Amino acid sequence: METTPAPMRALATEAVHAGRDDLARQGLHAPPIDLSTTYPSYDSRGEAARIDAFATTGADPEGPPVYGRLGNPTVARFETALARLEGTESAVAFASGMAALSAVLLVRASLGLRHVVAVRPLYGCSDHLLTAGLLGSEVTWTDPAGIADALRPDTGLVMVESPANPTLAEVDLRAVAHACGSVPLLADNTFATPVLQRPVEQGARLVLHSATKYLGGHGDVMAGVVACDEEFAGRLRQVRFATGGVLHPLAGYLLLRGLSTLPVRVRAASANAAELARRLAADPRIARVHYPRIGGAMIAFEVHGDPHEVIAGVRLITPAVSLGSVDTLIQHPASISHRIVNEGDRREAGVSDRLLRMSVGLEDLEDLWSDLNNALGLVPGRGAGNYAISHNAPAVAGAP
Repeated sequence: METTPAPMRALATEAVHAGRDDLARQGLHAPPIDLSTTYPSYDSRGEAARIDAFATTGADPEGPPVYGRLGNPTVARFETALARLEGTESAVAFASGMAALSAVLLVRASLGLRHVVAVRPLYGCSDHLLTAGLLGSEVTWTDPAGIADALRPDTGLVMVESPANPTLAEVDLRAVAHACGSVPLLADNTFATPVLQRPVEQGARLVLHSATKYLGGHGDVMAGVVACDEEFAGRLRQVRFATGGVLHPLAGYLLLRGLSTLPVRVRAASANAAELARRLAADPRIARVHYPRIGGAMIAFEVHGDPHEVIAGVRLITPAVSLGSVDTLIQHPASISHRIVNEGDRREAGVSDRLLRMSVGLEDLEDLWSDLNNALGLVPGRGAGNYAISHNAPAVAGAP
């Protein structure tokens, strides 16, 4: 039976309503949480046919659910909503961002395409997964301009992160996608979120999120998700079923709830971040500020003195790994999020030992500045001067 395509709606409207469109017809307002791990069925022949169909295409089984590892109605609501926000046909959710990336690599490896071309910096654990070859993959690291030359017959994936973790370096996604040719481009969109950019509109085939961050938005859920076309989604569901990296239904519920305020949270936190970046850029205690042209709620900055003293000196801001929560977090990437990356590779990617990464939240701007200013008071300056914000211009010829 043909279904009528959902109407195109503004991002803010989709954030509130996508994945919930059927609730009113069921007499519901809040989405239900389905915690079942298994579902009764008196039609075993029908079950067999549906499982055979899933094994062939990976499509969501029609009819009632079968088993929690095959799919869950609450998680499916989140997947539907995220796909609408990213502008893709489908999305597949996993227990973490790393589980999501692992599934993508396994899908490509199953076709004999184990080679990955990647641009640093990436999130430290993504870097480690590729470099260590833990899933049998082989990686070639290059700058964006070298992607086309790095491709091989067995290249299954090109991976970039823009803005990148932790330096906020940006790449021209459209130019990179063109350089990929027929090889799928995977863009990690965790920092930007679909509020600031939709990579598929610039040619990416796969969009990765650590949903733990902005999509959840409250520091209380761990998840990952890949937005993509339905063909690739089917393969991802098969890997998820086989490996068991499923998302818990409660996490799916929290993520769907988080999406409803995503545009408001990202825009408010971004306004705070832009002003803090401006003040830091004018501060003689700061050597360099990284803030992306696209905007957003992430700031990276390098201090003249000891960054560990800043971490120890904050009181309102929380010194902790992760990002994207309603409260402001700060961390030292060389010690935590990117510690697992080889020191030489880390520094070559711009992750210096004096770099701090701050995820700006929704607190009052002046309270945040007061706390940061007090913590920086422990850091020696180098005299007054003009300290411009580094926007990390896209490193691709012809990029804007």
